[in-house]
Amino acid sequence: MSFLRTVLNNSVIIHPPGFYIIGFQTFPYISVYFIFLAFVYVVTLLFNSLVIYVIAFNHCLHTPKFIAVVNLAVIDVMLNSCIIPSMIKIFLVKDNFVPFNLCLLQMFVYYTFATLESYALAVLAYDRLIAICFPLRQNSINTLRSMCYIVGLTWSFALGVTAFTTGIMTRLSFCNSVTVFSYFCDYAPVFRLACNDFSMHWFAASFLSVLLLAGPFAFILLSYISILATVFRMKSLDSRVKALATCIEHLILVAVFYIPLITIFTIGFYLRAINPDQRVMSLSLASCIPPCINPIIYSLKTKEIKIRAIALVRKTKIGTQQTHQCKNCPCNINTMQQ
Repeated sequence: MSFLRTVLNNSVIIHPPGFYIIGFQTFPYISVYFIFLAFVYVVTLLFNSLVIYVIAFNHCLHTPKFIAVVNLAVIDVMLNSCIIPSMIKIFLVKDNFVPFNLCLLQMFVYYTFATLESYALAVLAYDRLIAICFPLRQNSINTLRSMCYIVGLTWSFALGVTAFTTGIMTRLSFCNSVTVFSYFCDYAPVFRLACNDFSMHWFAASFLSVLLLAGPFAFILLSYISILATVFRMKSLDSRVKALATCIEHLILVAVFYIPLITIFTIGFYLRAINPDQRVMSLSLASCIPPCINPIIYSLKTKEIKIRAIALVRKTKIGTQQTHQCKNCPCNINTMQQ
């Protein structure tokens, strides 16, 4: 195997042609899992695309709340598109070699959209915070422009931070093993293969974990503490129930996304007290399932989207029936015979 050698600060940097991804070695019927992931990917594309279409082509849904919802849907599609097809190629088709530059690209895309997923949930919490705690000032505080600025800021931040952490991977020299034990070109399993100092990358990984999990999660917790304080100050029990009902679906999304990741990162990444195959399986599920269920639990249960989605499905069904009827129409048959 030939290695690419470059010179950086008078030291030789060795970049391999690529990496071999291995994982799921102790699971006997793992192919069933990847067939399940293929189904998860189809559901992700189908339902998130429906959400994006409904919001994009209904101008009355061009509001701050639905800008945050469509932002989450786009991120869900990109996140699972980055991971699931690659996993099927590696573990189901048995083609586990990933070129070096493609490995860095996948690393960049995955961590960018994983970070954006976390921040998108925080943006939805912000929308609930303003709607419940400042109902009279909601239209002046949470405007369409301000929401677009917030979403744009999260994208710029995620792209910038991930570009830096991925870019410094090119400073590492890989002169020994090129076998990555994970389900994709994961950051920590890759930099641990380096034969030069990777302390900067360890710090970057820890810093990225805080930015990805702790920061947005802390904001969401503080938001709901403020929401609960406001709700319990309401005099009407009916008002309290209605206010809390608008938050239940979002809280489910938060729990599904954060709890598994925080648990796995704490036990596996820092304490290293988990079986490697179990860590890979748990992380892959924690990464792939939330983008699939987000539109089902949250977006498509929103009254405005649900009404328009049902209307769209009915319109499509009626259009299909009319086309079928036209083909079987006697006048069309006579015309064809003439």
